[in-house]
Amino acid sequence: MLTKRIIACLDVRGGRNVKGVNFENLRDVGDPVELGRLYAEEGIDELVFLDITATIEKRRCLINLVGRVAAEINIPFTVGGGISRLQDVEDLLAVGADKVSINSAAVRDPGLIESLAKEFGSQRIVVAVDVKQVDGSWQVYINSGQNAAGREALAWARQAQDLGAGEILLTSMDHDGTKDGYAIEITRALSDKLEIPVVASGGAGCMEHFKEVFLDGHADAALAASIFHFGEVAIRDLKVYLNEAGIPVKL
Repeated sequence: MLTKRIIACLDVRGGRNVKGVNFENLRDVGDPVELGRLYAEEGIDELVFLDITATIEKRRCLINLVGRVAAEINIPFTVGGGISRLQDVEDLLAVGADKVSINSAAVRDPGLIESLAKEFGSQRIVVAVDVKQVDGSWQVYINSGQNAAGREALAWARQAQDLGAGEILLTSMDHDGTKDGYAIEITRALSDKLEIPVVASGGAGCMEHFKEVFLDGHADAALAASIFHFGEVAIRDLKVYLNEAGIPVKL
């Protein structure tokens, strides 16, 4: 089994870190610069920064804030929100991002994935796939979960892979913020069918949920927000727990 990654997520709105449930009822949980530094010090493997209102507000990502976070950490750093052209990616990489996450713009123009992968390399391009279960099928949503994209999750993830995506960030809107566990079924479906890494997101509430998504969901990495923001699970304790469960992690 390859080494599994633990990822912390900063959902940013108006320059502050926020968290909600099912993409709604967002509340302030702190300064993203301070949180990013704290998580890096505590041993998180990677950090994801999502400017969650950039697309809705039709603006670019908060580049200055991204740069401030990047200056405080020494771990892989993925940034998403409002990315729709090559220049957006170039600017984010210039201030310290290692990878970029694209979502709505990629659904509207799948060719964007191919263009970015050719320009910057697949290893820098993450395609975020926000899904919700509708009539027994996992459907893709865009614009911070506001609009159905009319795409089935696995089919879209496969297309993204074929176009050059280096990683899929899969978020279950049904599980987001509930702390009831990850969406194991769809995570396993994508992990088993794709050749690129799948990051599971949405629903982490305890250490057992991480073990479950790695062993049963076959995820390559697991992302969480609430349990880290509120100090419910310590990153080092989580890694020790997973290691003792036979799951290889970087200690």
